[in-house]
Amino acid sequence: MPGIIERYDSREITAGVESPAVDLLYVVFDTEDDAVVRALVEATIPAFYSDLVFQTYHINHVGGGVWEVSARYGKKEPKETGDSSFNFDTGGGTQHITQSRATISKHAPAGETAPDFKGAIGVTTDSVEGTDITIPVFSFAETHYIPTATVTDGYKLALFNLTGKVNDAAFRGFQAGEVLFLGASGSKRGKDDWEITFRFAASLNVAGLGVGDIAGIDKKGWEYLWVRYADAEDENVLVKQPIAAYVEQVYQEADFSGLGIGT
Repeated sequence: MPGIIERYDSREITAGVESPAVDLLYVVFDTEDDAVVRALVEATIPAFYSDLVFQTYHINHVGGGVWEVSARYGKKEPKETGDSSFNFDTGGGTQHITQSRATISKHAPAGETAPDFKGAIGVTTDSVEGTDITIPVFSFAETHYIPTATVTDGYKLALFNLTGKVNDAAFRGFQAGEVLFLGASGSKRGKDDWEITFRFAASLNVAGLGVGDIAGIDKKGWEYLWVRYADAEDENVLVKQPIAAYVEQVYQEADFSGLGIGT
């Protein structure tokens, strides 16, 4: 079965120079198929070694199903004015809820029926305690290298004013109301440009939500849904059930074209 191992003489470092570099050396064995070799190499070699970035790799067939591989790592080249870089995180966020999507089962002593709380969670005599859940939140950031002439005091003020706002029109493939601008941080590089990182979080719009017997609720991603409960009687037991649901706007909407990075 084909495999790959790092050689004992790997990681010879050239340091203390303007362009430090290191070569990671591997051996691939038990295959004559160069496509298999490339797949093994690309699945094995890291994207970074210390503070050096992967640049290229070279394979050499030595025969007998054996291949020698060298992967070169070097100093990351500085970005130029107008360049951009992107990253994202789907780790999610936390939300306190008082209402479930559905009650899967109810249980009571023999001969009795559990009261129906219409999906309310953690109901006590006086309140609905609810629970914390993880919800989908798509966090992403973009770093842009913007000419100094563009980064005026007025532009910085525009970034400040857009922080904590949600998009009022489509942005980066998301619908209006789904993207929250978390702010920007920047630093000047010499005289030519600024390196500015823009941070965002996205939460999808939803339609047709139901809360207990209440149906047809539409909510944009960063609007807040809360539920009003009241006493009711079920199975001769006093319970709390949802009697109203409210969708609240808690963030202002704004035109993200003011960020100056396109939409």
